[in-house]
Amino acid sequence: MLTLAPDIDVLARFGRALADPIRCRILLALREAPAYPADLADTLGISRTRLSNHLACLRDCGLVVTVPDGRRTRYELADERLGHALDDLRAAVVAVEADRTCAEAGDKGCC
Repeated sequence: MLTLAPDIDVLARFGRALADPIRCRILLALREAPAYPADLADTLGISRTRLSNHLACLRDCGLVVTVPDGRRTRYELADERLGHALDDLRAAVVAVEADRTCAEAGDKGCC
């Protein structure tokens, strides 16, 4: 059982990052390959300002890092294990989704 504050803080930061669909899309895009902000904004179909705000959140959460590349800055996942964690989490959620035990989930939106 997680009882140490640092462990709980790490999971809370990860959860905060995943709480927004745009941040999820950014993480999934960076899982595929590092990218420049302008390219990410175009790929995701969002403004650069909006992307910048989400990248700042992901940096604050410690999930992405910046890498200077000449006059540009590239973004990438802070650790390659985050890509594996995203894959594992997505697979687990899909498996649970397929095996819902709550008969009223659709009506109540509880799970």
